[in-house]
Amino acid sequence: MNDHSPSDIEFCNVIKCYGDIQAVGSLNFAVKRGSFHSFLGGSGCGKTTTLRMIAGFEQPTRGEVKLAGKSVAGVPAYQRPVNMVFQHYALFPHLTVAQNIAYGLRYRTPRPDKHTQLRLADEALEMVRLSGFGQRKPSELSGGQQQRVALARALVNKPTVLLLDEPLAALDRKLRKEMQSELLRLQREVGITFVLVTHDQEEALSMSDSISVMRDGAIIQTATPEQLYEAPATRYVADFIGEANLFDGTVRRLQGNSVVLRTAQGLELTSPLTPTGQSLSADALGCIAVRPELVSIAAGEATMAREVTLQGCVEDRIYLGNSTEYRVRTQAFGLVCVRVPRQQDHGANAFEHGAAVRVGWDHANGLAMAL
Repeated sequence: MNDHSPSDIEFCNVIKCYGDIQAVGSLNFAVKRGSFHSFLGGSGCGKTTTLRMIAGFEQPTRGEVKLAGKSVAGVPAYQRPVNMVFQHYALFPHLTVAQNIAYGLRYRTPRPDKHTQLRLADEALEMVRLSGFGQRKPSELSGGQQQRVALARALVNKPTVLLLDEPLAALDRKLRKEMQSELLRLQREVGITFVLVTHDQEEALSMSDSISVMRDGAIIQTATPEQLYEAPATRYVADFIGEANLFDGTVRRLQGNSVVLRTAQGLELTSPLTPTGQSLSADALGCIAVRPELVSIAAGEATMAREVTLQGCVEDRIYLGNSTEYRVRTQAFGLVCVRVPRQQDHGANAFEHGAAVRVGWDHANGLAMAL
């Protein structure tokens, strides 16, 4: 992010401890105003604790949290310019949809009258495309509609930042995709900062302007979705973001902007350094990652014009609809994953379990990085 870009959220050396357990440590980051930012990581990585400190449900043990440029040290949740949408929508079952949405307006200062509250609730319903649903009860709505009501309730107060704590986790895949598009549309229309916590990398990649990948209470890398996929900082990021064939080894030498890595099997691979792999040096431990869609596959007797070629046999063939994934057992590198587009995987080009095949890629298809 440009240093001159205004930030709606800023963490300065933030540490959060629960007794002797450090949940997050020395977090320093900023979220650009009006952007869609995601915290991505596995369970226990610290992403929800980070979100709760933004919301005010938790206070940092040390360090400073700023919202819209102002420190919020000691400011309770209800006085912060943020709203949160939870995984479980927490709608009041005895209230109508309109009453649920208007509930938070009661605590505004000055408090709007009832007529204004209902008008604002109707406007929020129109924003999430649920006009005419105001008099229904939550039990009369589908899961996706309840999700939209929860969003409307959070947006009606016009917060500076909207926090989303895995809000799509309970939805089926098709509805989740629809709601991802809906969230993107809403974020662009209202123009406020959205912050999403998720363990679903596809969800984060498809919606975010920027993503922070977290592990063990620390941010490993913050970048755009494209940068995370195409230039991961570490082996962990390469493995967590998308699929990757990972070849660990020791750096033999650096050649310009490339690295030569000797694997545990004694074979040498060459690959360009990613921008974050510039710290690699001779004799250091490193990794080369090759994405499955960049690996070619052909019959075992076929010639292949690729710089790295390996013999193997098909151990698994997984049909994914728009592509087919092959897991090929090679003597040199163990399992190598190959992903073939649907239009290329048919007839004589399809391989069954046990088929002898050749897989390969060019040096330029690899990504060299630190472990």
